[in-house]
Amino acid sequence: MKVYTTEEKELIMEPVLRWAGNPNIIVAVKAFGLKATVQVVDLQVFGCPRITLKPLVPSFPCFAKILVSLMERPHVDFGLKLLGADAMSIPGLYRFVQELIKDQVANMYLWPKVLEVPIMDPAKAMKRPVGILSVKVLRAIKLKKKDLLGASDPYVKLKLTEDKLLSKKTTVKRKNLNPEWNEEFNFVVKDPESQALEAVVYDWEHVGKHDKMGLNAIPLKELTPDEPKVMTLDLLKTMDPNDVQNEKSRGQLVIEAIYKPFADDEIPKDAEDSNAIQKAPEGTPEGGGLLVVIVHEAQDLEGKHHTNPSVRLLFRGEERKTKSVKKNRDPRWAEEFQFMLEEPPTNDRLHVEVVSISSRMGLLHPKEILGYVDINLSDVVSNKRINERFHLIDSKNGRIQIELQWRTAS
Repeated sequence: MKVYTTEEKELIMEPVLRWAGNPNIIVAVKAFGLKATVQVVDLQVFGCPRITLKPLVPSFPCFAKILVSLMERPHVDFGLKLLGADAMSIPGLYRFVQELIKDQVANMYLWPKVLEVPIMDPAKAMKRPVGILSVKVLRAIKLKKKDLLGASDPYVKLKLTEDKLLSKKTTVKRKNLNPEWNEEFNFVVKDPESQALEAVVYDWEHVGKHDKMGLNAIPLKELTPDEPKVMTLDLLKTMDPNDVQNEKSRGQLVIEAIYKPFADDEIPKDAEDSNAIQKAPEGTPEGGGLLVVIVHEAQDLEGKHHTNPSVRLLFRGEERKTKSVKKNRDPRWAEEFQFMLEEPPTNDRLHVEVVSISSRMGLLHPKEILGYVDINLSDVVSNKRINERFHLIDSKNGRIQIELQWRTAS
C-alpha cells in the first residue's frame, strides 16, 4: 500500500490487489448471429488501482467522493466452459479473450481516466454552524388512541434534517390524548434554507415497536430570525402531499420555535482555523453558551477479548457516541459534539468512556470498557479552550486526546 500526502484536501492510496476465486459466472455471448451460454470459472484478477478520497470534509465519512483509476493494465486470468467443455482449449481463443478484456477495462479506467463515485454533497459537508434553533414542545390536541384498551402514552421525537445526530425526545405522558409537555430543546443549524424540523408523535409501548401517531415538519426558511413563532401542526400519516390517508384527522401538535442566527462576525471565516474560538449565537442567555467537545484520538488501547474502540460521552444526562473503529489500538475519530447550555458548566464534569463492542455472535464478553476519565470543566470555562491528552482510568497505558471549547456570546 502506498499513501500519498499532498497539499490538497485529499487522501491518495495505491494498494496492490490480488483476488482469486471460482465465482461461477454465467455469461450470454452473441457473435456472428449466434448465441451461446458461457460459464466463467477460476477467475483471478491482479491490479494496482489508485484510490483518491476527496475532498476531505469535517462530516462523516470525512470524504465527499471516491475516485478510482488503474495505474497499469490489470492481469486477468480465467477459464471458460461452453456446453460443459473447456472453451479455452480452442487454439488462440484464450489469448484473444484475455487481451480483449484487458483492453476494455484499460480503456475505461486506465490513468488518467477515472471512475468517480459520489458519496455526499461536498458543499453541504463543509458547512459550519450558522445559528441555533430553540424549540419548545407545548402540547398535543385530540390525539387518536392507538391502543384498543384505554388511552395512549404519547411522546414526541424531534430531529433536524441533514443532521447525523440522534433525535431528541420529550417525556412520555401516560394515558393522555391531550398531553402538555412544555419541554425545550436546542439544535445547531447549518443551512436554514434547506433544513427542516421533523416532529413525530409516538405511542409508547412496554413491549414491541412504538406506534407512530402522526408527524409533520417545519421548514426553517419559514421562520423569521430572532422572532418566536407558535405553530399548530396537523398530524399526518406521511409527508407525501398526495397521500389520501393524510385527510384523516390524527390530532394536532403545538410547537414554539425561534431561530437565532449567528451575527456575521460570529461565523468563522476560515473553516480550517482550528484554534479560533467561535462565539455562541446572539440572544444566548447571559452566562450561557455552547460547550464543544472534539474527540480527536487515542493511543495504546487494549481489550482483553477485542479492541473495536468507540467513545461514549455523558454530560448532564445526555449521551453522545463516536463511530467505532475496528481492530485498532490507536484510533482516530476527529468527531465534534455540541451542548447548548443555559449556564456555564463551572461545577460539572464530562464523563468520557472508551468502549469496545464485538459484532461476533456467541461471545461471552461482547462489550468491554477500555478505560474512562472524568474531566472537570471549570478550566474550560475560565480558559475558553483546552486540548489535552488524558490517561484513561482502568487502562494500563491508554490515553485519549480531547479538545474542549466554551463559546459565549461576548
